[in-house]
Amino acid sequence: MTTLTFRAAGAVLAFGFFANIALADLPTLSGSYLAGRSASKLRDNDLASEYFAKALDSDAANPVLIEKVFMLSLSEGDIGGAERLAERVLSFNSQQRMARIVLGLKEFRQRRYAEARSHFDEAGYTPVGELTARLLTAWSEAGEGNLNAALATLDKLDSNEAFANFKSFHEALIADYLGNSIRAEAAYRKAYEQASTSLRVMQAFGNFLERSGRSAEAAKIYAAFIEGGDPNPLAEEALARAIRGGKPEPFIATPGTGAAEALFSLASAMTDEPSVDVALLYAQLALSMNADRPVTLTLLGDIYEDTQRSEKAIEAYEQTPASSVLRSNAEIEIAVNLQRLGRKDEAKARLESLIAREPGNFDALVTLGNIHRNNEDYAAAAGAYDRAVALIGKFEREHWRVFYYTGISYERQKQWDKAEKSFRRALELSPGEAMVLNYLGYSMIEKKLNLHEALEMVKKAVELKPNDGYIVDSLGWAYYQLGDYEQAVIHIERAVELLPSDPIIGEHLGDAYWRVGRLLEARFQRQHAKDNKPQADDLKRIEDKLAKGLDEVAPVKPAEVKTDQSNG
Repeated sequence: MTTLTFRAAGAVLAFGFFANIALADLPTLSGSYLAGRSASKLRDNDLASEYFAKALDSDAANPVLIEKVFMLSLSEGDIGGAERLAERVLSFNSQQRMARIVLGLKEFRQRRYAEARSHFDEAGYTPVGELTARLLTAWSEAGEGNLNAALATLDKLDSNEAFANFKSFHEALIADYLGNSIRAEAAYRKAYEQASTSLRVMQAFGNFLERSGRSAEAAKIYAAFIEGGDPNPLAEEALARAIRGGKPEPFIATPGTGAAEALFSLASAMTDEPSVDVALLYAQLALSMNADRPVTLTLLGDIYEDTQRSEKAIEAYEQTPASSVLRSNAEIEIAVNLQRLGRKDEAKARLESLIAREPGNFDALVTLGNIHRNNEDYAAAAGAYDRAVALIGKFEREHWRVFYYTGISYERQKQWDKAEKSFRRALELSPGEAMVLNYLGYSMIEKKLNLHEALEMVKKAVELKPNDGYIVDSLGWAYYQLGDYEQAVIHIERAVELLPSDPIIGEHLGDAYWRVGRLLEARFQRQHAKDNKPQADDLKRIEDKLAKGLDEVAPVKPAEVKTDQSNG
């Protein structure tokens, strides 16, 4: 995930399959429709849009196709195309919510606010639709200079407690935009009490205070936000401005940017898996309304990452202006997505270029280390992590992760003294980290070091994450290493239940069964491990066990605990 958060192999194969089919190869309506459906399920919206548009050429009045092409056009940010199709959608489905919002925003841009409201009213028949309609309607009334009407519209959100934060924040923004500073300050303070950890609430409230001549008070709000979480370049930029006494531009300068902020607010609240596709639509609409582009593009990139569309994520991050303080974050995320696409050299080059410009960029160094580690260049990874650690002035709890990554990198180089020191430093900073306890404890058991302490570490890791199959397997394999095969079976069986398709865990269970004399079950587990497509070296060892039994084969390696490959 990104430094700024506002949020399958089969799929990859399928993407490649559809990408290699030319549109001319699917001349029939049914062929284009089925290909479009398949691409849509895989969230390849560009390709799905092409196939559905081709199908629509063959059946121009088909309402299902018209609505699908409309939604895909909107998801890809083709607002003009979406507007044209929205009219056709409403001709057969007058309550299509997104079509109403799209056309309402079209009227909004042209300052035909009454016409915009008529569309928004028709869209308010679901909870999300009601919230969207009320916020956009309130901003349309602000566009007419009618504060009382806007506030009355927002009061209708009182019917749902979940809308309280949205109401307070947009009440503050509208009162601020319309020059009612007393009402604005009261609403800002309420919004801040409700959501002091919200980036946008913090920015807007601080911006108001700065413009009101209270830069010192604004600086306290910015500093509290920075101290309460991860470093944030937007907060740091605002704090620096407040300290030097600068006066910012208004947070919301036009009704259109207010509507965009409403859409951004909604999009950033809907990045969970069930809602992320709707979040994409709202983010695209926010951009169409002159939203704060760097922030909204960061959200758009996050959404594409969450839906495993790395190429689209890169496109979004690339649009971040070079002048924005978010550009460095964009470069980091571009590198992460290049790595995910298998473009390793480009990923490293991006980060190395960024670090050359910004040698003090901690996140860039950690991300470079992660990419080296992901590519199994552990010496380079350790070097990058060590450079990142050298930048830390005051160690905080969140720094445990970089020491954990450093420990892995040294352990893989067989430099155990350095690895153990790094793992223990991670635990000093954050004692209850299951991944660290598991990795350190298991490694010590393998090396026959401090066995009682090591076993307790792995047990503690399982207590902390009882449903993590890799960690449960580690405990079982630790008992196996210690010769307690009955306990090994108990825990590895549980690990197989949690991760039935992992070949190494299956192999572990086969070995444990073999040691307790359950030879037929051992053979079954080894065959199952083989069928789960292990890597080449692992496959050879598993096949040897099937042919020769356990004792004549080299020892199995531990199952790989899945570690976080994000930018730390």
